[in-house]
Amino acid sequence: MKKHFLPVLAALLAAFLLISNSFGAVAQITTNPALPVATKAVTLTFDSSKEGQLGSFTGELYAHTGVLVAGKSDWQHVIGDWANNTNQPKLTNKGGGIYELVISPDIMTFYSVPSTEKVVKLAFVFRSANWNSDRKQTADLFVDVYEEGLVVAVTSPAEGAMVDINASFSLSATSSQDAVLRLLAGEQELAQTTGKMISHQYTIAASGWQWIIAEAATTEKTVRDSVRIFVKEPVTQAPKPAAFRAGINYTGDQSAALALWAPYKENVFVLGDFNNWEVNNAYQMKKDGDWFWLDVTGLVKGQPYLFQYLIDGQIRIADPYTAQTSDPNDQYISAVTYPGLPEYPTGKAQGVASVLQTGQTLYAWEVTSFTPPAKDRLVIYELLIRDFTAERSYQSVIGKLDYLRELGVNVLELMPVNEFEGNLSWGYNPSFYFAPDKYYGPRHDLKRLIDEAHKRGMAVVIDMVLNHSYGQSPFVQMYLDRSSWKPTPDNPWYNTQHNFQNPDAQWGYDFNHESLHTRQLIDSINSFWMKEYKVDGFRFDFTKGFSNTVYGQSDWGSAYDAPRIANLKRMADEIWRRNPHALVIFEHLSDNSEEKELAAHGILLWGNQHYAYSDAAKGNISDLGWGFYKNRGWEQPHLVTYMESHDEERVVLECKNGGRTEGSYNIRLLPTALDRVELASLFMLPLPGPKMIWQFGELGYDYSINTCEIPSEVRPDCRLAPKPVLWNYFDQTNRKDLYKMMGRLNYLKVNYDEFSSGSAYAGGLNGEVKWYRLTNGANHVVAVGNFATAARSISLDFPATGTWNDYFGNATYEVTAANQAITLGPGEFKLFTSRKMADPFAPNSVSLTGVQGGEMVVYPNPATGKVTLVSSRVLGVVSVRSLSGALVYREDYSGRNHAEVRLDFLSPGIYLVDGGQGHAPQKLIINR
Repeated sequence: MKKHFLPVLAALLAAFLLISNSFGAVAQITTNPALPVATKAVTLTFDSSKEGQLGSFTGELYAHTGVLVAGKSDWQHVIGDWANNTNQPKLTNKGGGIYELVISPDIMTFYSVPSTEKVVKLAFVFRSANWNSDRKQTADLFVDVYEEGLVVAVTSPAEGAMVDINASFSLSATSSQDAVLRLLAGEQELAQTTGKMISHQYTIAASGWQWIIAEAATTEKTVRDSVRIFVKEPVTQAPKPAAFRAGINYTGDQSAALALWAPYKENVFVLGDFNNWEVNNAYQMKKDGDWFWLDVTGLVKGQPYLFQYLIDGQIRIADPYTAQTSDPNDQYISAVTYPGLPEYPTGKAQGVASVLQTGQTLYAWEVTSFTPPAKDRLVIYELLIRDFTAERSYQSVIGKLDYLRELGVNVLELMPVNEFEGNLSWGYNPSFYFAPDKYYGPRHDLKRLIDEAHKRGMAVVIDMVLNHSYGQSPFVQMYLDRSSWKPTPDNPWYNTQHNFQNPDAQWGYDFNHESLHTRQLIDSINSFWMKEYKVDGFRFDFTKGFSNTVYGQSDWGSAYDAPRIANLKRMADEIWRRNPHALVIFEHLSDNSEEKELAAHGILLWGNQHYAYSDAAKGNISDLGWGFYKNRGWEQPHLVTYMESHDEERVVLECKNGGRTEGSYNIRLLPTALDRVELASLFMLPLPGPKMIWQFGELGYDYSINTCEIPSEVRPDCRLAPKPVLWNYFDQTNRKDLYKMMGRLNYLKVNYDEFSSGSAYAGGLNGEVKWYRLTNGANHVVAVGNFATAARSISLDFPATGTWNDYFGNATYEVTAANQAITLGPGEFKLFTSRKMADPFAPNSVSLTGVQGGEMVVYPNPATGKVTLVSSRVLGVVSVRSLSGALVYREDYSGRNHAEVRLDFLSPGIYLVDGGQGHAPQKLIINR
C-alpha cells in the first residue's frame, strides 16, 4: 500500500467538511455580558458538543485568537503562535465538554488593540493541546462586539435559520440597557416589553425569506437589529420519472433534471448560479420515497452552471454523480492545462460544487471498440500523470505514447484520475467517483488520451480506490456524525468503524462492502468508466479491505477471507458482464491460497517482487522464483510481477546505495547499476505472464521515493511529494541502453510464442547464476545470467544441439552437448534462441515509431516465403487472399504488434494481406 498521506491542515479540511452555514445554526459560544463591548471584560463559554468539526471534547483546549477591526477583512492582533501552548490562551475546562475563557481587563487591552481601531468581532479557532499530533480543532468562530451605549441584538433565531411554514418557533432579543423592546416580523409588531430581554413564540404563515426585527427605544435613542429567516413550504410528493437516474439528467438544451437518492432525509434545496445561490421554495426538490428530484429550466445552452444541494437545512454537497466539480483549489490549475475552467463561486458555495452544462459537444471516438492483448502477453506501465511530464496533463501524456509503444508497452495503467482531495496527490484520497480530476485537464483530454492509446494498440487501465473515500465525498458528508467525525449508523455506504484495527491500514472512511447500496454504487462506478471513457479495466487498490472481517492491531488481513473473496468475485463478474474482455487487477498481496483462487477466477493480481529483484541486482543471493506464477501453483498466468511500483524504492538507487563490490566490479557505480537492472529484467519481463514497469524504471530513475519538492532533500514525509521529471535521461546513452533492453524483452514477450503461457518451463532462479528454459513446440529459448560480482560457470541444459542464436550478441552459438558449460563474467547474461528472433532496435528492422497512424507494414515485399507484419496497433486475425478473393492463409495473432508468417507454399503472384482489427489490406508480391 501507499497510504502515507501528507498531513493536511485540519483548517483546510474543514473548508470542505464543516457544514457551518447559517441554516439552523446553534450557538457554540455564549458570552457574559450578552452584548460584549470593546472597553469591558467578557467571559466566553464554549460548548464543544455544538461545534461540528471538533465535536464533543474533554481534553486541554487552547485559543488561537485575534480580532476583526473596521475596514480590514483579515484577523488582526493575533495572540501568540499557532499550536504554541506557551503563548496562546488556555481555556478553563468546566467539564462535560464545556470550556470558559475570560478576556480581561477588557478586549482592547487583552488583544493590544490601539485606540485608533474599532473592534467589530472576536475571532477564534479552539485547538487541542496536542494539535501537532491529533490535528483537532474547530472551524473559525466569531463573536460580535458591540458599540457602547444602547444596542440591541436578535438572539434567536439565527441569521438564515430555516423554519417550516405555519410552525411555531421562538423569537428573542437582548439589549444593553433597559429600554422599550419590540419584536417585529417585517413591520408587524409581535411583542413589546420593557427591560433588557424580550421573547415571543411565533407562528409564521408567509413562505420565503422574511425579516425578524428587534427594536430597543429609550427617550434619547431608538436602535434596531434584524435577521433574515427562510420559511419553507411543505415538500411536494411526486413520483420521479423512471428515466431520471441519479445525478444530472440532460432533458434538452435549456433544461436538466436533478435526482438525488438520500434516504432518511426530509428535504433538499438546489442552490446555484441559476437562482443566485439563494434558498428558494421554487427550487425545493420533489420527494418520491428516498428520492429527491427537480426539473431545472431556463438554462442557456452550453453555459456552465455551478450548484449544490442543501439537505435538511444543514448539509451542503455537490451532486455525488457530477461529471465535473468546482472547488477552491481550482485557482491553482493552469489555464494552459484547463482553458476556460469555470471560476469557483467564492462566498456563495461552501466546499465542492458540481457543474451542469447543457448542449455539450460529445467526444468523437476514433477507436470505437478495443480488445486488450492476451493476459499472458501484457506489458503494463504504471504512470502518475503528475510526475510523468512537466506539464502534468492528460494532453502531455499523449505526446509520450509513441515512446511507450517503442518500449513495447501494451497496457497503460494510470494512477487515480477521478477527483481526489487537493491537487498534488497520488490520488488515493478519492472524493468524487464520476468526475476526472481537473488538475490534469478537461475530461475530453482524458478521452483523447485513451483514444490515442487504443490507436497504438495499448489498453488503458485506471487505478480505482473503492476500499475507502475521503471526507469531501458527498456519500460521506450526507451521513456523517460531526461530533465523532464518523459515519452515522444509517449511512448506506460506509462502516462506522474500520474493520482493520491496524492504524496503518486505515485511510479515510471505510466502505461497507456487505451493503447492497455499496455494491450498487461500485457497479455503477465501474460501468460508468467503461462506458463513458472506454477504459479497458481497473487496478483496484487495497482489495484486502473488501469485507467487514475484523482484523487486529498489527494484522494486514492476509489470511484467507471467504466473504472478501465472494465480494471481489461478484464485482469482477459484474465488470465482465458489461465487458467480457475487461482487465481486472487487484492490489491484494494476501496469502497464496486466496490469490490462487482469485487468479483462477480470471483476476490479475499484483506480485510485489521488489525485494527479491533489488537484492539480486545488488549482488546478493536472492530467489526470484515467487515472481513466476507456476512456482505458486497457479494454473493461470495471472500474476502481475514487478520489481518497482509507485510504492517501492527505485532499484537503481538501491544498487547505487547498497550494491556489492568485488575487485574492480562495483555495483554502486551508475553504469554498473544500470547493467544490473538489465540483468534483472531478463529474469522478469520475458517470463510468461503479465509484467509491470513503474514509470521511468526503463531509464534507471534514481531519485528516492522520499525525495521532496526540493530534490536535494529526502525525508519520509515527502513520500507523496512531486518528483523530478527527467526526460533528459533518455538522451544519456547508458540509460537509453536500459530502455532498449527492456524494449527488446517486451517485444519478444508480445510477439514470440516461446514466451507465452503455453510454453513448458524449467529453470533455477535461486542461485548466483540463474537460468530458465522455455519450450513451445519445436522452438526453445534458454536464458542465463550471473548475479554474482565475479565470474561464474554453469552447465546449461539445452534441449537440442546444433546452431542456436545468441540474441543479445547478434551471433550464432553452437551447442555441442545437452549439458554445455558456459562461463559468465559478473553481471553478464545471455539469451539463446533456437530460431532467429527480430531486434526491434536493429538498424534494418521496421521500428514501430516509423509506422504511422495505425498502418501495417509487410516486409520484405516482394518476398519469397516468410514475411513479417508490423503494426502500430495490435493485430487480429491475419488473413491472406488471392486477387480472386480465395482465402489462402488465416491465423489469429490477436494482441500482438508483430507476426511472422510463412507463405512459401504460395504460388508466385499478387496477394492481399489483412491484419484484422481494422487494418487496411496491404498488397504483397510473392516471387520465386
